[in-house]
Amino acid sequence: MDALIGLAAFAAATTVTPGPNNTMLMATGANRGLRGSWPHMGGIMLGFAVMVLALGAGLAPAVEGRPGLRAAMQAAGLAYVAWLAWRIARAAPPGQARAARPVTLWQAAAFQWVNPKAWAMVLAALATHGAVPGGPVTVALVFAAIGLPCHLLWVLAGARIARLIADPARLRLFNGAMAVLLVGSMLPVLL
Repeated sequence: MDALIGLAAFAAATTVTPGPNNTMLMATGANRGLRGSWPHMGGIMLGFAVMVLALGAGLAPAVEGRPGLRAAMQAAGLAYVAWLAWRIARAAPPGQARAARPVTLWQAAAFQWVNPKAWAMVLAALATHGAVPGGPVTVALVFAAIGLPCHLLWVLAGARIARLIADPARLRLFNGAMAVLLVGSMLPVLL
Protein backbone atom coordinates (compact mmCIF):
# COMPACT_ATOMS: atom_id res chain seq x y z
CA MET A 1 0.00 0.00 0.00
CA ASP A 2 2.87 2.37 0.77
CA ALA A 3 4.21 1.81 -2.76
CA LEU A 4 0.87 2.90 -4.27
CA ILE A 5 0.70 5.96 -2.04
CA GLY A 6 4.22 6.92 -3.08
CA LEU A 7 3.37 6.38 -6.75
CA ALA A 8 0.18 8.44 -6.41
CA ALA A 9 2.09 11.28 -4.74
CA PHE A 10 4.72 11.17 -7.49
CA ALA A 11 2.02 11.15 -10.18
CA ALA A 12 0.24 14.12 -8.59
CA ALA A 13 3.40 16.17 -8.18
CA THR A 14 4.58 15.58 -11.73
CA THR A 15 1.21 15.80 -13.45
CA VAL A 16 -0.14 18.99 -11.88
CA THR A 17 3.03 21.07 -12.30
CA PRO A 18 3.50 23.35 -15.31
CA GLY A 19 4.84 21.86 -18.49
CA PRO A 20 3.97 21.63 -22.18
CA ASN A 21 0.78 19.57 -21.67
CA ASN A 22 -0.64 21.80 -18.95
CA THR A 23 0.19 25.00 -20.79
CA MET A 24 -1.61 23.69 -23.86
CA LEU A 25 -4.55 22.49 -21.75
CA MET A 26 -4.94 25.94 -20.21
CA ALA A 27 -4.92 27.51 -23.68
CA THR A 28 -7.40 24.90 -24.93
CA GLY A 29 -9.64 25.56 -21.93
CA ALA A 30 -9.56 29.29 -22.59
CA ASN A 31 -10.24 28.89 -26.29
CA ARG A 32 -12.57 25.86 -26.33
CA GLY A 33 -13.97 25.47 -22.83
CA LEU A 34 -14.33 22.20 -20.97
CA ARG A 35 -16.37 20.44 -23.66
CA GLY A 36 -13.84 21.21 -26.39
CA SER A 37 -10.92 20.10 -24.21
CA TRP A 38 -11.94 16.46 -23.63
CA PRO A 39 -10.19 15.08 -26.74
CA HIS A 40 -6.99 16.90 -25.77
CA MET A 41 -7.09 15.55 -22.20
CA GLY A 42 -7.94 12.05 -23.43
CA GLY A 43 -5.05 12.11 -25.88
CA ILE A 44 -2.57 13.07 -23.18
CA MET A 45 -3.76 10.24 -20.97
CA LEU A 46 -3.80 7.70 -23.83
CA GLY A 47 -0.37 8.66 -25.14
CA PHE A 48 1.13 8.67 -21.66
CA ALA A 49 -0.35 5.26 -20.80
CA VAL A 50 0.94 3.72 -24.03
CA MET A 51 4.36 5.22 -23.33
CA VAL A 52 4.42 3.77 -19.80
CA LEU A 53 3.43 0.35 -21.08
CA ALA A 54 5.91 0.37 -23.98
CA LEU A 55 8.84 1.61 -21.91
CA GLY A 56 7.89 -0.71 -19.08
CA ALA A 57 7.86 -3.62 -21.51
CA GLY A 58 11.51 -3.01 -22.36
CA LEU A 59 11.72 -0.13 -24.81
CA ALA A 60 13.38 2.18 -22.25
CA PRO A 61 16.89 0.65 -22.46
CA ALA A 62 16.74 0.70 -26.25
CA VAL A 63 16.00 4.42 -26.29
CA GLU A 64 18.34 5.36 -23.45
CA GLY A 65 21.20 3.46 -25.07
CA ARG A 66 21.00 5.45 -28.30
CA PRO A 67 22.00 9.10 -27.76
CA GLY A 68 21.35 9.91 -31.43
CA LEU A 69 17.78 8.67 -31.19
CA ARG A 70 17.25 10.64 -28.02
CA ALA A 71 18.63 13.80 -29.63
CA ALA A 72 16.39 13.29 -32.67
CA MET A 73 13.37 12.88 -30.43
CA GLN A 74 14.28 16.03 -28.52
CA ALA A 75 14.64 17.95 -31.78
CA ALA A 76 11.28 16.63 -32.98
CA GLY A 77 9.74 17.62 -29.66
CA LEU A 78 11.14 21.13 -29.85
CA ALA A 79 9.94 21.53 -33.44
CA TYR A 80 6.47 20.27 -32.56
CA VAL A 81 6.22 22.54 -29.51
CA ALA A 82 7.30 25.51 -31.63
CA TRP A 83 4.59 24.66 -34.17
CA LEU A 84 1.97 24.29 -31.42
CA ALA A 85 3.07 27.59 -29.86
CA TRP A 86 2.68 29.27 -33.25
CA ARG A 87 -0.84 27.80 -33.58
CA ILE A 88 -1.77 28.96 -30.08
CA ALA A 89 -0.36 32.46 -30.67
CA ARG A 90 -2.35 32.80 -33.89
CA ALA A 91 -5.59 31.36 -32.54
CA ALA A 92 -8.60 33.58 -32.89
CA PRO A 93 -11.82 33.32 -30.93
CA PRO A 94 -13.99 30.36 -31.97
CA GLY A 95 -16.22 31.30 -34.87
CA GLN A 96 -13.73 33.66 -36.49
CA ALA A 97 -12.21 32.76 -39.85
CA ARG A 98 -8.71 31.88 -38.67
CA ALA A 99 -9.65 30.16 -35.42
CA ALA A 100 -7.20 27.33 -34.87
CA ARG A 101 -8.54 23.80 -34.76
CA PRO A 102 -8.24 22.25 -31.32
CA VAL A 103 -5.58 19.65 -30.61
CA THR A 104 -7.07 16.26 -31.42
CA LEU A 105 -6.95 13.12 -29.31
CA TRP A 106 -4.38 11.55 -31.65
CA GLN A 107 -2.21 14.67 -31.83
CA ALA A 108 -2.13 14.92 -28.03
CA ALA A 109 -1.35 11.19 -27.75
CA ALA A 110 1.47 11.43 -30.29
CA PHE A 111 2.86 14.52 -28.59
CA GLN A 112 3.68 12.49 -25.47
CA TRP A 113 6.37 10.66 -27.46
CA VAL A 114 8.25 13.90 -28.15
CA ASN A 115 7.41 15.65 -24.89
CA PRO A 116 10.57 15.74 -22.77
CA LYS A 117 8.63 16.16 -19.52
CA ALA A 118 6.54 13.06 -20.32
CA TRP A 119 9.72 11.06 -20.99
CA ALA A 120 11.27 12.22 -17.73
CA MET A 121 8.09 11.40 -15.81
CA VAL A 122 7.74 7.93 -17.31
CA LEU A 123 11.39 6.98 -16.89
CA ALA A 124 11.47 8.25 -13.31
CA ALA A 125 8.16 6.57 -12.44
CA LEU A 126 9.31 3.23 -13.82
CA ALA A 127 12.71 3.49 -12.15
CA THR A 128 11.36 4.40 -8.73
CA HIS A 129 7.86 2.87 -8.70
CA GLY A 130 7.93 0.21 -11.42
CA ALA A 131 8.07 -2.59 -8.84
CA VAL A 132 4.56 -1.85 -7.53
CA PRO A 133 2.16 -4.78 -7.83
CA GLY A 134 1.06 -4.87 -11.46
CA GLY A 135 4.19 -3.04 -12.62
CA PRO A 136 3.77 -0.71 -15.62
CA VAL A 137 0.03 -1.40 -15.86
CA THR A 138 -0.45 -0.08 -12.32
CA VAL A 139 1.80 2.89 -13.06
CA ALA A 140 -0.29 3.73 -16.15
CA LEU A 141 -3.58 3.37 -14.25
CA VAL A 142 -2.41 5.50 -11.32
CA PHE A 143 -1.21 8.24 -13.68
CA ALA A 144 -4.57 8.14 -15.49
CA ALA A 145 -6.53 8.34 -12.23
CA ILE A 146 -4.37 11.19 -10.91
CA GLY A 147 -3.93 12.86 -14.29
CA LEU A 148 -7.59 13.44 -15.04
CA PRO A 149 -8.28 15.78 -12.10
CA CYS A 150 -4.91 17.49 -12.60
CA HIS A 151 -5.66 18.10 -16.29
CA LEU A 152 -9.15 19.29 -15.40
CA LEU A 153 -7.65 21.92 -13.09
CA TRP A 154 -5.66 23.40 -15.97
CA VAL A 155 -8.57 23.29 -18.41
CA LEU A 156 -10.95 24.84 -15.88
CA ALA A 157 -8.39 27.53 -15.06
CA GLY A 158 -8.23 28.33 -18.77
CA ALA A 159 -12.02 28.32 -19.06
CA ARG A 160 -12.25 30.63 -16.04
CA ILE A 161 -9.68 32.96 -17.54
CA ALA A 162 -11.70 33.00 -20.76
CA ARG A 163 -14.37 35.01 -18.97
CA LEU A 164 -11.78 37.68 -18.20
CA ILE A 165 -10.38 37.70 -21.72
CA ALA A 166 -13.61 37.64 -23.71
CA ASP A 167 -12.38 40.66 -25.64
CA PRO A 168 -10.55 39.47 -28.81
CA ALA A 169 -7.53 41.67 -28.07
CA ARG A 170 -7.18 40.19 -24.59
CA LEU A 171 -7.59 36.68 -25.97
CA ARG A 172 -4.79 37.31 -28.48
CA LEU A 173 -2.59 38.61 -25.65
CA PHE A 174 -3.41 35.54 -23.54
CA ASN A 175 -2.71 33.18 -26.44
CA GLY A 176 0.58 34.94 -27.09
CA ALA A 177 1.55 34.56 -23.43
CA MET A 178 0.60 30.86 -23.51
CA ALA A 179 2.72 30.39 -26.63
CA VAL A 180 5.72 32.01 -24.93
CA LEU A 181 5.19 29.87 -21.81
CA LEU A 182 4.92 26.74 -23.94
CA VAL A 183 8.23 27.46 -25.65
CA GLY A 184 9.71 28.44 -22.28
CA SER A 185 8.69 25.07 -20.84
CA MET A 186 11.15 23.51 -23.24
CA LEU A 187 14.15 25.48 -21.90
CA PRO A 188 15.24 22.63 -19.62
CA VAL A 189 15.67 20.49 -22.74
CA LEU A 190 17.85 23.12 -24.38
CA LEU A 191 19.95 23.60 -21.26
